[in-house]
Amino acid sequence: MKALLCKAFGSASTLVLEDVPGPEIKKNEILLDVHAAGVNFPDTLIIEGKYQFKPPFPFSPGGEAAGVISAVGEKVTHLKPGDRVMALTGWGSFAEQVAVPGYNVLPIPTSMDFTTAAAFSMTYGTSMHALKQRANLQAGETLLVLGASGGVGLAAVEIGKALGARVIVAASSAEKLEVAKNAGADELINYSETSLKDEVKRLTNGNGADVIYDPVGGDLFDQAIRAIAWNGRLLVVGFASGRIPDLPVNLTLLKGASVVGVFWGSFAQRQPQDNAANFKQLKGN
Repeated sequence: MKALLCKAFGSASTLVLEDVPGPEIKKNEILLDVHAAGVNFPDTLIIEGKYQFKPPFPFSPGGEAAGVISAVGEKVTHLKPGDRVMALTGWGSFAEQVAVPGYNVLPIPTSMDFTTAAAFSMTYGTSMHALKQRANLQAGETLLVLGASGGVGLAAVEIGKALGARVIVAASSAEKLEVAKNAGADELINYSETSLKDEVKRLTNGNGADVIYDPVGGDLFDQAIRAIAWNGRLLVVGFASGRIPDLPVNLTLLKGASVVGVFWGSFAQRQPQDNAANFKQLKGN
């Protein structure tokens, strides 16, 4: 099969397309014929050697895919060859075939095409887990979404609105804010022109945001945690800024606030039934 390979850490321009042997599946895996693969920020980090895990060289990047199952391991009982599915792979999706643990594979609705499915699982899976299990977001609460024009940010906006929250979004330009507005955001903050903390306080009558969704880290984390409400929850989703922030724990004490980690990939592995229930809710059935 053909695969796009990373042979040394670097940029996406260093990837090479080569013929490689097809994968052999384990008893708990399925073999997926890849029809489409998602492209996400973690793929860039993996290629650069900056992600939480580092696959052995050579490896094919690509953390999610959609396609048709061509074979199943003997311990996989909920799937069969011919099923249309989406899969969380970690890496390996930038290839014609990939082996995937069965617990990381979910059926695709008949109304969803492969391209949409390949870009769905990581962004919506992450944001649904973050807002439902980790933040316990309630209708009527205020949700602040940082990095709101990115994939997980936009998913958080849409899910937050569907759960009944008031959604405030923050981004660095009017163009990015317009994208978030089209996704359903109620209030917009351009943090390149105004203080994020002051504007959140103004929009919430001084109360702050009940839930803060942060895939950015860095300076935005530093500002956002100072705009959190009493009993607020700050979701640590990622560090797209490149800086892992230090946590001023005195602020969590004064606000009775929680800082909560979000690692959807591990959640999907450890709690596959809850993950499947999340996707069932996302699909509306």
